[in-house]
Amino acid sequence: MVNIESFEQDADRERVQKVLARLGYGSRRKCEEMLLAGRIEVNGSLAILGDRMSPEVDTLLVDGVQVATKTGLVYYLLNKPSGVVVTSNDPQGRKSALDFVPNEPRVFSVGRLDLLTEGLLIITNDGDFAQALTHPSMGVEKEYLVHVDGALNRSELSALRRGVELEDGPTYPAKVRLLSPSLVKITIHEGRNRQVRRMMDAVGHRVIRLVRTRIGPIVDDRLGPGEFRSLSQDELIAVRESTKSKANLSRAKRRAAKE
Repeated sequence: MVNIESFEQDADRERVQKVLARLGYGSRRKCEEMLLAGRIEVNGSLAILGDRMSPEVDTLLVDGVQVATKTGLVYYLLNKPSGVVVTSNDPQGRKSALDFVPNEPRVFSVGRLDLLTEGLLIITNDGDFAQALTHPSMGVEKEYLVHVDGALNRSELSALRRGVELEDGPTYPAKVRLLSPSLVKITIHEGRNRQVRRMMDAVGHRVIRLVRTRIGPIVDDRLGPGEFRSLSQDELIAVRESTKSKANLSRAKRRAAKE
């Protein structure tokens, strides 16, 4: 007699290379080569050709980085307008970034942009993906265009590049490029509350307008305010590759500190 439960479980399982190909890692042949190269793990064990997995249950790692395989996961990129909050519940009833994307499935914003800050915001229901983007050890870069009152001088730019003292401690050095006397492109990898505004305050300038233009490898200068789109598989892979390299660097630094 056929074991119905076992039969249903087998029906839910797919060859690992098929799952990888569907997730955008290349052709079936290329994914088979990844398996042969020992780059793939399922549930903590090295996967080989012929192995099967359940995308809804099993854990898949590519080069040590966990890959989202469950169905129903969504990844949106929104160009947040000014005057919009990023939380789902606002006591003042202001419009939320979540109002711009579909109601189902339920999602949340990754990281934060304050009320008046505009620009790119990732919205998802994938907690692991969000954790990889926001965890301090990953150091994912965020790039902003900043328009300030007055002209930034060389000393102030140098201070931003070195790191400035804030009430919650000094910032890490920032990448700073002056585009005009009062317009600067700044790249940071921390996620403190209102950090860029406070950094500009620290060097004596009030922010007039602040726009986030990049999150890690994700950029899009074609999205209008309030517009959103889904992240592509190539973009998801790029984010995972980026966080993998950051994680490897972080582990290397911790090992070096212990030696």
